[in-house]
Amino acid sequence: MELFYQSAYEVSRLLARKEIGAEELTRAVLDRIEGVEGQVKAFVTLTPEAALEQARAIDAARVRGDDLGPLAGIPMALKDNLCTEGVRTTCSSKMLENWVPPYDAFVVKKLKEAGAVLLGKLNMDEFAMGSSTENSRFFPTRNPWDLERVPGGSSGGPAAAVAAGEAFYSLGSDTGGSIRQPASFCGVVGMKPTYGRVSRSGLVAFASSLDQIGPFAREVTDCALVLQAIAGHDPADSTSGDLPVPDYLGALQADIKGIKVGVPKEYFVEGIEPEVANLVRWAIDRLADLGAICEEISLPHTEYALPAYYLVATAEASSNLARYDGVAYGFRLPGKDLVDMYVKTRSEGFGPEVKRRIMLGTYALSSGYYDAYYLKALKVRTLIRRDFEEAFQRYDILATPTSPTVAFRLGERITDPLAMYLSDLFTCPVNMAGLPAISIPCGFSQGLPVGLQLIAKPFAEETLLRVAYTFEQATASSRRWPQLGVVA
Repeated sequence: MELFYQSAYEVSRLLARKEIGAEELTRAVLDRIEGVEGQVKAFVTLTPEAALEQARAIDAARVRGDDLGPLAGIPMALKDNLCTEGVRTTCSSKMLENWVPPYDAFVVKKLKEAGAVLLGKLNMDEFAMGSSTENSRFFPTRNPWDLERVPGGSSGGPAAAVAAGEAFYSLGSDTGGSIRQPASFCGVVGMKPTYGRVSRSGLVAFASSLDQIGPFAREVTDCALVLQAIAGHDPADSTSGDLPVPDYLGALQADIKGIKVGVPKEYFVEGIEPEVANLVRWAIDRLADLGAICEEISLPHTEYALPAYYLVATAEASSNLARYDGVAYGFRLPGKDLVDMYVKTRSEGFGPEVKRRIMLGTYALSSGYYDAYYLKALKVRTLIRRDFEEAFQRYDILATPTSPTVAFRLGERITDPLAMYLSDLFTCPVNMAGLPAISIPCGFSQGLPVGLQLIAKPFAEETLLRVAYTFEQATASSRRWPQLGVVA
């Protein structure tokens, strides 16, 4: 297997045994990026010189005999809504196109402490609003499995980069499925941790009660390694859980005998592609073959999750994005007075989808409509959370499809927001309840990857990783990677 498609865990062992250096490894990945990035277009900003400098520092530390962690010297990349000191953080928006943060996000600090090598920042839907990465201010990212199809969103860049061998792992953010859906479309592992397991400090906010940062990786083991590095309490985030961080790598035991798996019938509904449903049911049968006890269950309020999500998320977006007014930082257009400057700046600085969501959220929060829409959505959110709580009294894990479809064609849904929003049908209930979930590849339909979503109770990431790892080990022989023509 080519070096750039090795797992982070495997190259970590090569680095530790000094069979390869961090600079050599980084140059190999930079060569890969040069060869395929023109087709995939995953990166908004590349930082090759800084990456090589970081790699040389790790090599020097290894020669000195410093105690280095498993991620030291491994090239990775970040979604462009994570603040990076000295490197622009655009959120793929004209509003922040030239903004360079003066500080690192908490997770970026943690990865730097772990010795990670930052290759650059990755494309996304503007301010994380979208399911295809077509809402980027700069360009759409393409799916490495079929360059005419979307990689999913909003973390399309992080998913595509890992699938194309342009990074060993990446970080994304997940507000309604923005890690799991692109992971499913691109055939990689994507994990949304429990709300509060990973600090959101330094993540540019979309919907603060739903946002969560998590890893993309090619294997479950890599996912555990990265989660180990970024999890933990952060006093700068009042919603960060002050709990011990378990040994996630130690949880990876290929044994799920007796694990109880609930299969919600509401996730196999009209509209799901038949082959996707068949592959997910096949995967659930494999879990049963491996010793799990799988039973059909009901989560009766699931059908209300999507409309409630799009009220809560847009209301919070309306509030969070009010700060972009051309005064403190970011894009600004002069006007004849202050109000005129506000109008021109926000009209020109935001794209159509962001403006649509700001208007929806502002309407839902406005006087006379707050109780009818926003308050009712919060009550629905409580019902959804109770459905999950009752299910987890009897089951350890829930298993569902990640997405109702495989990756769709570029441009196919961009003029139909409702069709685009339906991409989040199976993922947004998890965010409404604050639960951890993971998408792992479970097969191919029409030559495109399909994802199996596993959901666990709050802060039970160990169980989630253990079940995902066991399934992955049992089906590893079917794994493959996209064949991209390298541009000389």
